[in-house]
Amino acid sequence: MDLNDIKDIFNTNSIEILQKGRNLIIKHKVETGETINIKSFKIPNFINKIVYRYFRKTKARRSFEYATYLMENGIGTPQPIAYFENFDFIGLKDSYYVSEHLDCDLTFRELVQIPEFPENEIILRQFTQFCYQLHQKGIEFKDHSPGNTLIKKNEQGLYDFYLVDLNRMNFHEKMSFELRMKNLCRLTPKQEMIAVMSNEYAKVSGESEKLIFETLWKYTSEFQCRFFRKKRLKKKFLFWK
Repeated sequence: MDLNDIKDIFNTNSIEILQKGRNLIIKHKVETGETINIKSFKIPNFINKIVYRYFRKTKARRSFEYATYLMENGIGTPQPIAYFENFDFIGLKDSYYVSEHLDCDLTFRELVQIPEFPENEIILRQFTQFCYQLHQKGIEFKDHSPGNTLIKKNEQGLYDFYLVDLNRMNFHEKMSFELRMKNLCRLTPKQEMIAVMSNEYAKVSGESEKLIFETLWKYTSEFQCRFFRKKRLKKKFLFWK
């Protein structure tokens, strides 16, 4: 598979679109019978064209490299396959990230939106253990939001978690308590979920449940305020969209 193959796939009528928006994600079955996902990143503006050519790795390359790093460290993510970058004389034209397609049972978003989801609390507690494992390995997943964790029940009846949308990550030797709590603040606005997560995080970390809850709830509330303020401003100043 090369860049021309990728472009040809996007020009066929047989693709299944999984996500539209700034980035486009499609599902495609290749000749070997394997099903893959291809993420086409938003075409960068003039400045970013230059930045991604000379000063910073492209989102496609970072996605591939970070996925490889996660797998090497025992963290779930769809198997990375390849990335493609298309440059012209100015800089980056377009870029693509290819990974295996993973059929999941749910995402974290369902836990937030459907309180009665089967085994909701069990999944939430196992997810919290997964987050603690991330933190212990010094992995700061900066897009740790509800839609970016795929969840699948395994043959042992436990749940496996897979991170997606990987191009924004930091790696640390050790993550401070404050950084770890900030890393979880975008996941849910629901206080009752924060309470369960705090209880489980305290169990696995040995840290104070009261301190975890108070700190995580503070950062969650601050994030929600910023989120809705930004939403109101966009509605006010971009009313024509």
